[in-house]
Amino acid sequence: MKSFKLIVHQSSFSSEDLIINLKDYPGLKEKDIIEIYHPENDYPRLLLQVTKVDAPGRGRDTISVEQSIATTFQLRTFADVYVNVVNVADVALDSVELTFKDQYLGRSEMWRLKNHLVSTCVYLNKKIEYCGGAVRCQVYEMWSQGDRVACGVITEDTKIVFRSSTSMVYLFIQMSSEMWDFDIHGDLYFEKAVNGFLADLFTKWKKNGSNHEVTIVLFSRTFYKAKTLEEFPQHMKECLQKDYRGRFYEDFYRVAVQNERYEDWSNVLLQLRRLFTDYQKIVLQYHERPNMEIPTAINSTAAQGNFLEVLNMSLNVFEKHYLDRCFDRTGQLSVVITPGVGVFEVDRELTNVTKQRIIDNGVGSDLVCVGEQPLHAVPLLKFHNKDSNLNSIDDYSMPHWINLSFYSTNKKVAYSNFIPRIKLPPRKSQEPLKKMYEDESKGKLIKEDDYMHNSIFDYDAYDAQVFQLPPAHSTCVQRVARTKKTSVAGLEGISRRSPPASSIHHRKMSDPDIHHSLGSDILSSSKHGVSEVGSDATDSPISINRLSPRSSVSNKPVIRTGRALINPFDPSHVTVKLTSNRRRWTHIFPKGPTGVLIQQHHYQARPAGEPASRPDEHRSENNISKENGSTINNNNHPVYQVDGNVMGRKRMISTSGALSILGTALSTPSTTNNASLALLWGATGEQEWTPALTTGVDWKSLTIPACLPITTDYFPDKRSLQNDYLVSDYNLLPDDVNADFAKNRAIYKEPLTTMEVFKELVSQRLAQGFQLIVGVNDSEVLESHCPSRVAPPSCQPAHAAKRYLLSIGRIFHKLTLVGSTITVTRYRPRHPYPPFNIHYRYRFHAPNHDTYEVSWVSFTTEKLENYNWNYMDHYICTRGDTDFALVEPLKYWRFRTLLLPLINPATKTILEDESTHCDIYPTPTRQDLDHLTEGFLKMTESYFNKVKRPNKQRVATTCGSSEAALTRRRHSTSNLTRNAQQGGVSSSPFRERVGSTRLPDRPRLRIEAIAAAKTVLERSQSQSGECDDTYDDGVIEPKLKANATLLEVVDRMRHPSLGVGFLQQTVSLPSHTFVSIYAIHWLQANMENMTYEKATSCMERLLRDKMICHASGDTLKRYIVGYYMYHILPQKKDKELTDYVKPLGDLQSFENEWMEVEVLGPRSPLLTSETGAIDISGNSTATDDSGMPAFLCDNIDPNYMHMENDDLPLYKNTHLDIDVNNKSDRIEWGHARYQATFRPDQAYEMCIQWAIASGNIVAELIIGWARKAPSCRLQMVPIPADPLALPFTEKSDPLRGPIYVPLNEEPLLRGKTALFEGFPEDTWLERLFLFQEAIVGRFGFIKCTVESTSHAAGVGDHLYVHVTGNMFILIPTTVKSEQKGLKAKPVNKPLNSSRYPVHEAAPSPHEGYITRHVSGKNKDDYDNSRRMGFLWSWNHMISKKWKWSQTPATGDESFQMRMLRDFKHFCANHEQRLSQFWDQCWEVREKAKGIKCF
Repeated sequence: MKSFKLIVHQSSFSSEDLIINLKDYPGLKEKDIIEIYHPENDYPRLLLQVTKVDAPGRGRDTISVEQSIATTFQLRTFADVYVNVVNVADVALDSVELTFKDQYLGRSEMWRLKNHLVSTCVYLNKKIEYCGGAVRCQVYEMWSQGDRVACGVITEDTKIVFRSSTSMVYLFIQMSSEMWDFDIHGDLYFEKAVNGFLADLFTKWKKNGSNHEVTIVLFSRTFYKAKTLEEFPQHMKECLQKDYRGRFYEDFYRVAVQNERYEDWSNVLLQLRRLFTDYQKIVLQYHERPNMEIPTAINSTAAQGNFLEVLNMSLNVFEKHYLDRCFDRTGQLSVVITPGVGVFEVDRELTNVTKQRIIDNGVGSDLVCVGEQPLHAVPLLKFHNKDSNLNSIDDYSMPHWINLSFYSTNKKVAYSNFIPRIKLPPRKSQEPLKKMYEDESKGKLIKEDDYMHNSIFDYDAYDAQVFQLPPAHSTCVQRVARTKKTSVAGLEGISRRSPPASSIHHRKMSDPDIHHSLGSDILSSSKHGVSEVGSDATDSPISINRLSPRSSVSNKPVIRTGRALINPFDPSHVTVKLTSNRRRWTHIFPKGPTGVLIQQHHYQARPAGEPASRPDEHRSENNISKENGSTINNNNHPVYQVDGNVMGRKRMISTSGALSILGTALSTPSTTNNASLALLWGATGEQEWTPALTTGVDWKSLTIPACLPITTDYFPDKRSLQNDYLVSDYNLLPDDVNADFAKNRAIYKEPLTTMEVFKELVSQRLAQGFQLIVGVNDSEVLESHCPSRVAPPSCQPAHAAKRYLLSIGRIFHKLTLVGSTITVTRYRPRHPYPPFNIHYRYRFHAPNHDTYEVSWVSFTTEKLENYNWNYMDHYICTRGDTDFALVEPLKYWRFRTLLLPLINPATKTILEDESTHCDIYPTPTRQDLDHLTEGFLKMTESYFNKVKRPNKQRVATTCGSSEAALTRRRHSTSNLTRNAQQGGVSSSPFRERVGSTRLPDRPRLRIEAIAAAKTVLERSQSQSGECDDTYDDGVIEPKLKANATLLEVVDRMRHPSLGVGFLQQTVSLPSHTFVSIYAIHWLQANMENMTYEKATSCMERLLRDKMICHASGDTLKRYIVGYYMYHILPQKKDKELTDYVKPLGDLQSFENEWMEVEVLGPRSPLLTSETGAIDISGNSTATDDSGMPAFLCDNIDPNYMHMENDDLPLYKNTHLDIDVNNKSDRIEWGHARYQATFRPDQAYEMCIQWAIASGNIVAELIIGWARKAPSCRLQMVPIPADPLALPFTEKSDPLRGPIYVPLNEEPLLRGKTALFEGFPEDTWLERLFLFQEAIVGRFGFIKCTVESTSHAAGVGDHLYVHVTGNMFILIPTTVKSEQKGLKAKPVNKPLNSSRYPVHEAAPSPHEGYITRHVSGKNKDDYDNSRRMGFLWSWNHMISKKWKWSQTPATGDESFQMRMLRDFKHFCANHEQRLSQFWDQCWEVREKAKGIKCF
């Protein structure tokens, strides 16, 4: 120990927390941990790590500490402090909580960050950065030796808990009948829930800076008094469900807030109060129609409500987290707020589904009760008793996967401080009571003759008899155990470091005689009784009732199930067999003073003034009998306030208060000493329930929810592994695999080393929800048999191997690395759970909807054992090679984006002028479309393909040719800023690839790579004629003659300064590579009277004559105009064959490196007279030359509505370098899936896919692109995987749905029978569609052909997106049925024309959906008139991150609402707007009649 003078420094002065001169403290080394404290203070001591050895001290014996730390620890500047080197073991932390905000942190990043933090020192509020600042988090709380501390050291064993301040939160408010009851303070339970609980919650969010993405849903169940379905009118039948007691019911969901983030939530509280006012009336009277009898509707109680269904609704959204990966939030939480007391009547099968899904998906589920806490243990699920036998007994389950809170207000009643915890039943009339007394035998508990007056009846003994295991079964259990056929509820466990032994001697559970003594022996030996229970069928691999049929036991008054029943009034000593599910979340809980995991919102009530520990309670060795062990003020978050009597040198923070956390006051529950058992009740399984236990609100979980921990500690024991699991394994030899692949691969990429592959295998399993198993004894796992090893594992040198154990549910993986072989051993359950698929119908009312619409959803459990890990591991090994493509079942992450036109003056007008209508978007002109095409090409070249344009490009010209001037502008597009890493030669007319695939793989450039780069540069100089400006600008080269030979064309293309402009030769590009569309432009500029069509055919001739070829070397590729790369083949006469670089010769590898897109003109709905190629800058779609709207033209194209038939695939895939700034600590890559064709009048879709990449780094790449897009006149917006969320899409979001906007055609008919009377009838559908397309065009919507998750592309539904990216519109169309089957065949040959009418209309699924909702009719009897309309939906993926200054309307809520309102008005013909539009169109047609219309 040594005394120093303390000074402070700013972080700007030095980034180090501590500056100390080593000369001043002999023996101090780097990485040492020192404690710093004022000798006279009792404040927690500061621990810091010595990082820099040679750090300069200011003056002798001075140390400098960063200012904010000094303030936190109340260290005074220039005062004396003691400095002392401490032993790491003494200051090691048990657990640390890190919080982070506004970022996506994957589980793989969490693990890598944890490894990065091992053996570093942390203190309160310390900011931690990782991956070059891509990941940022802050230390929130630390626990060590049962107490909260202010600083400490993270070791290998420290549990790290990640808590996210930006999660996806679903708040479900149960609007059951109790919401309209009054609590003891005279408030409605609804007021208590909203004005009390939610108001407090939102205040805490604000204080903590939480920024959650929130959805709030009110839900309830309505029962109908009816015996049969016949009593219901037709319009009610479509959504009725029937429960196990034959009662009819309907479930209602009212979405109040959908995916919103607000700074201030007070308006939402107001909105909820408004909804409350008539919620019950609307729901109960929803079906009432005039003059119609309907069965009476009643709102259900909380216990009978749709509690589990609601949790499953949110799980359907949560389990698709990888499809719509949002980059600014992490974590998922469902909170159900109920006026009940935590008891629910549920279906057993649905409970098992819910439990398995919640646990497997690692979703936090909180239940907040605003009712009073009952006198029994909750949460309590009471299973529906489907047995009609009167004596059958109710079965209960206590779910440990629901985190329970009870909210109570701080109101005081003047006359008493007593809080009643039981609701009085409603008053009944006297009649039934009288009857009960008359019927003597029923009225008394036991018959008169058994009852001795004044004797004490032993009720406890009676209870013990009811709740013990029936002896009949116990012998059966014992017999099975002896014959070793199956393992009985795995009674021997692994020695987890169990809590300190307590005084009650507990027999080891593996004793053979334990089974039949379970009934009598233990019960008599311990006062409270321990009984072994299979918690519910899903928890114990065989619960005891599997062994024998449910049978009644003779001489017993009750008929009973084969398991011991749960007594909710005394679960305190009931234990269940430990399972991995039970331990899945336990590592988020800190260890209390007694060594058991505690939940900080459970308080043990104690009479005031009584000491925390009484002498008769035998305590564990570390007997902490401090009153303020670690206590918490009841309603607030634990406060960091400091108490005078903190013991000597502890670095604890403690708070004083009259309540001590449960666990300080109780002895360690005896049952948890046995490592294979957990207490039945409670999330931790280690905290004991007593009636004196008060549950508060777990504000921490609701404010900064914890992410699923990356570690757990359960591994099945040897016997269980042998009996209950199937074992399989496979070996990976990354070096061998990669050697083969490197040979076959056209482009060399540094392969992953065996160690990198090994770590990545762990990373990927974590990312898919596995957890690392820690604290398991090595020898036990090694002995558990490995099928493929011949040698006994014991003789293996254990030190040479690296080993990881992982688990999810009942699946365990063991990864072992020995030498260069990785062995993956998989344990799957021998008897997996049967797959469930529960179909559920309900009504929901989303924001901006007018009614409760029928919807339906399936709840299914996922078979995790079917995940193809072998394939995934090879994908990792081969670095995402094309042989192992990412496939859907791998659940890889994806992010979909659209490129949209950037600026539209109409949007600006709407934003600036409140009064203007929104249908003012003009049809884009030819020039607009040209600009967009140009911008897209620039985006593809500079940002997606990372190639640079030549800076100088001279053009041959005939004086004053405007066309050439255009081309010159096109070629010299702004000098792009050079990328600093690139050492390219600026003078060459070669486009350079900015980050060539080969070099920036990793910062370590190898010698040969540098040499290769050199030769490339030298060659490019020689090809470009060494020098910048060979020709003087004054000399103007003549254009090529129109009749020039192909050779002359090729020679001119190669011309150093007049040529077509080659891309710089890189690893995968051959010499003389050019871009197809620029070659067309170049020909138009450099050759006399050259049109677009002629230029294309000229290039096609060059290709045919083998003068040019696709840059991959594939000779079969046709000449595709767009961003496609071709190169000039060397001719025989050429001398420069020496430095000619050959193409790859492998099309697949080439396409895996470069993004190539065909560029087409807009699609016209009109048939054109000439059959030539379409001009790229073709005319716009909605009108013909005379400005006549397409739907009134005579020559419309009958196939316009259907998808284009092209020999190009719709989408292409390419490899993507994710980590462009080299921030990550591992090799990362991804893929881009992009549309193969670009049309300037449509949105362009690109989907980024990844498995081996950090979310934050992917986000940086994409946001980087989005920032650069405006310079290309484009904007990039994210879109959801399923834009419309219709219920027939697989995995659609059950609480989202499109808004139906009907089109009012009545005023347009004006006496006609059909809208397009007078035109040929077979064009009516087509014209109707074109009319609807013209309307959405006026509102600024453009076509987007996105790959929808919904249904086969054969259904001709057309999706449009608004130019701001804010919303989508779908025009439901009817498809001619014969075209569904043969999209590719020509349509004019009707199939089987004799049997079918040619235009038989088949409704699209959407249409059935609309018709049913809007008219309430069935699918079968809709009439055509109802079908006109649109489906409108919001783009919920746009968050604040995507709002740029150039695109003010994107994500602007008032703009969005205004668009919808105005669109609805227009379609409903308010102010005659629809009629006026219709009339204008007809006027144009009349005018044009004189002009030839084609």
